[in-house]
Formats: sequence, C-alpha cells, structure tokens
Amino acid sequence: MHSSLPIRTACPPGACACGRETLLGDPQADQRILLLTKAEENKLVERLERIESLAELRRMQVRMQDLLGMVVRIAPGLNEVRTVRGFEIRIEDMPGLCSKTRQAIPAAIRRGLERRPEIAYALLNERDLLADT
Repeated sequence: MHSSLPIRTACPPGACACGRETLLGDPQADQRILLLTKAEENKLVERLERIESLAELRRMQVRMQDLLGMVVRIAPGLNEVRTVRGFEIRIEDMPGLCSKTRQAIPAAIRRGLERRPEIAYALLNERDLLADT
C-alpha cells in the first residue's frame, strides 16, 4: 500500500475486532479496505442513500469491490418481502473491515431503497418475483 495515502485510524481497544493490525502486518494482504477512512465512509454512506436507480446501485457495488475489495450482496430474503427490511444486504467477511462500516453500508442501502421504492421493485424483478405470468 502506498504510504502517502491516508488509512483508517484504529478503533478504540475492544470496540472492534476487524483485524486491522494483523492486516497491516501482512505485506501480501489486500489492504485496500483500509483506504476507507471515516470521512470517506461518510461520503460513501451519503452516496448510497441517494441512489437513483438499480443500475447505479449495481455500479456502486462494482466500484466498492474494485476500489476497496468489499463485496456487497443484495438479494430478497428467504421469507416474503413486504418492506426493504425483507432484503438481505450482506458484506462478505474480510480482514480490516470495521464492524461499524459493516452495519453502516447495509443501513444506507436500505435507506436508499426506502427513498426510491422502484429500485426495490427492480431488485425483485431481477429474481422474477414480480414478473408477469
């Protein structure tokens, strides 16, 4: 990792079990997630809350994976989807990902889906749950 780029500061002791120090100690590890500083995380959360379309949401997923190595999966839950709470929004486990970030990203996506319900319908249509029969 380039030493000139700012990286996320350590969480207070005992507040997070992200493995940041272990990740920093391994020069072969993918350390891109550490580039997500708290300020950058706030920008990302705001951006996810303002999503305008499913295509834009998918582009954001690709960018998070490309830039940070963060894989975000969004799919209808196993049970009935009556609200955006019925969607499963998961971030794959990875060292260095703060537990607060692990909660903030899915919450921001849910707020974006609540703001634009047509995106939630488009997600359901991807799985043919609302397709014409």
